[in-house]
Amino acid sequence: MIEQISARTAAELTPLSHGEIHVWSSSLDCGTRSVDVWEESLSSDEKERAGRFRFARDRAEFVTARAILRFLIGAYLQIEPAKVQFAYTSFGKPRLHPTFGEQALRFNLSHSHGQAVFGFANERELGVDLERIPPDWTDLQIAQQCFSRHENEQLRNLSARQQKQAFFRCWTRKEAYIKARGDGLSFGLDQFDVSLLPGEPAALLNVRADPSELDRWSMKEVPVGPDYASALVALGQDWILKRFCLPEMF
Repeated sequence: MIEQISARTAAELTPLSHGEIHVWSSSLDCGTRSVDVWEESLSSDEKERAGRFRFARDRAEFVTARAILRFLIGAYLQIEPAKVQFAYTSFGKPRLHPTFGEQALRFNLSHSHGQAVFGFANERELGVDLERIPPDWTDLQIAQQCFSRHENEQLRNLSARQQKQAFFRCWTRKEAYIKARGDGLSFGLDQFDVSLLPGEPAALLNVRADPSELDRWSMKEVPVGPDYASALVALGQDWILKRFCLPEMF
């Protein structure tokens, strides 16, 4: 069940328990605030990155998503959003800067076409992915290039209508796993299998290089809306998912 929470309530969050993962969903509509106002809380390197976007819509989504991320991290850590500092792994995964000490908080985010999801956990790695499902999508070429043989066989046995939904279920589940591992593109999407069939629970089915991965990670679908697919992968089996929604820009 998803819980709608106001900005004030979010600012009063208590720390995550070890057995919980929080996933927030939010629109990236700037509402009454302009992109420039959101940008005030960003660091200089984030502002520089925002300035490199070619299209204004992409810049606005990046700025708003990072500002919301800072707000939520600030709420968990009880600090001002502008004081949040990030560091990045060699593969580009964001985490809290070492100046915060050995912080337990882990996070990940993803956004697509006006929507965003943010995942938070205590002392466990996680990854989230979100993709909008285009209404006119019909191309399976990416699946043939990136998905495993098993996944492609399952896709081919579905109707054209089912293929579109299954493709994006598969894509987001695979991306969430890659992001949770933090390996970037060094770990090929065709090296492991995930579930994708209609009605099938989100699951990591096979990691050919290391079967023990199946016991290390858990995967869940994150319902966002009929036009989106989203998934969460987190370390361990001993956690419960709590979902929240910021109903409006604040």
